[in-house]
Amino acid sequence: MIRNIVNLSIATMLTLSVVGKAALKEEVAVLTAPPHVPPPITRKHAAKLIVNLEVIEKKMPITDGVDYTFWTFGGTVPGSFIRIREGDQVEFHLKNHPSSKMPHNIDLHAVTGAGGGAASSFTLPGHESVFSFKALNPGLYVYHCATAPVGMHIANGMYGLILVEPEKGLPKVDREYYVMQGDFYTKSKFGKQGYQPFDMEKAIDERPTYVVFNGSTKSLTGDNALTASVGETVRLYVGNGGPNLVSSFHVIGEIFDKVYGEGASEFTTNIQTTLVPAGGSAVVEFKVDVPGSLVIVDHSIFRTFNKGSLGLIKVDGAENKEIYSGKIADNIYLPEGGAIQKVPEKEIVTKAKSPTDQIKLGKAIYVQNCAACHQNDGRGVPGAFPPLAKSDYLNADIKKAISAVKNGLTGKIKVNGEVYNGVMPALGLSDEDIANVLTYVYSSWGNKKQVVTPAIVKSVPKATGSTEGEH
Repeated sequence: MIRNIVNLSIATMLTLSVVGKAALKEEVAVLTAPPHVPPPITRKHAAKLIVNLEVIEKKMPITDGVDYTFWTFGGTVPGSFIRIREGDQVEFHLKNHPSSKMPHNIDLHAVTGAGGGAASSFTLPGHESVFSFKALNPGLYVYHCATAPVGMHIANGMYGLILVEPEKGLPKVDREYYVMQGDFYTKSKFGKQGYQPFDMEKAIDERPTYVVFNGSTKSLTGDNALTASVGETVRLYVGNGGPNLVSSFHVIGEIFDKVYGEGASEFTTNIQTTLVPAGGSAVVEFKVDVPGSLVIVDHSIFRTFNKGSLGLIKVDGAENKEIYSGKIADNIYLPEGGAIQKVPEKEIVTKAKSPTDQIKLGKAIYVQNCAACHQNDGRGVPGAFPPLAKSDYLNADIKKAISAVKNGLTGKIKVNGEVYNGVMPALGLSDEDIANVLTYVYSSWGNKKQVVTPAIVKSVPKATGSTEGEH
């Protein structure tokens, strides 16, 4: 009798367990490539969620003219963005493409279990591993490969983000984007053309050749720049794959209204720069109040201007002079005790009436906007910023020079026999200012004394994206 009752109880429990599992509606997760994010989860219940993620080893550009063999989750660096809900029962399918040369696995920081799933997902080329886990903790988590040598797999781009939305969901925003930093180690120096293999010694010594967002120097610039409009709220899901460097994540021209530090559920407010550790994440939100180009950087700033960690958010919409006026004065300043020199009114130049006036006005514009990179004498910085002095690039084509100032310039160019590969943002100057500064540059440092007029500048079209560099 007792045995029958026990057997009946076990059978009842098994039946309830099966019914409980059957009650979970099955869905296939929508995965997206960076910088895109799957749509918010609107269901009010947990689900059985099928995640299909494929490992692909593929050659892709890390910058113009430089190819690198990336190991990827989903064919991109970072890997596909995964969005699930707290309480979901996730059935994870990791597939290693038959063309792969290496076995791979996955460690999801959102998983409670051996190796974050790594112990259950070691997958040979041409094979598929399946395991499941329950999403217990909401937050934004990193995932990465954990196959030995772990550092090499991560350094080749094997990382991404998985968002576990809280049961009640996240507050609604207008735009969501996926940005993840990584440091890369190649045999040759930054910008060296051709195929570049991985350099283990540099990786061990933590001397990256490239530090980039979303796998390349151009992933978030030019036509790939993120977009927003005045009045919108932007949410960035930010990760750092490492494998070595900590990111000082900052958006020039904005203050983060909210930062969910290290991907946590709680936020802090009014943050300028937030640290994102290797293998960590953050969610940042801000309302866009004025138009212009917001610049995404790692504020360890040489990484941005010399190793590639630069992105743009192009904001359109009406100006708000109360929030940001733009330049409204350019006054004479003398240190304390200096004699005040009155400039005769007839010598004050506010609008150019001659090439001489253009040169005077252009010099002031150059000192304010250009000298920090190209230097006061126009010599530039070797390997970083091209020279303007005796520049064959400028002197060969005036319209190309105008376009560089007007539209910005991204990618590699050759100046006086040396290749430069970087990003020059559009400066937002008027046609008259561009004419004046270029007239000053052309009149200086051995250039060809070309006079640039506002009419010539106006004839060069304003591009929708950055102008690409050419050989």
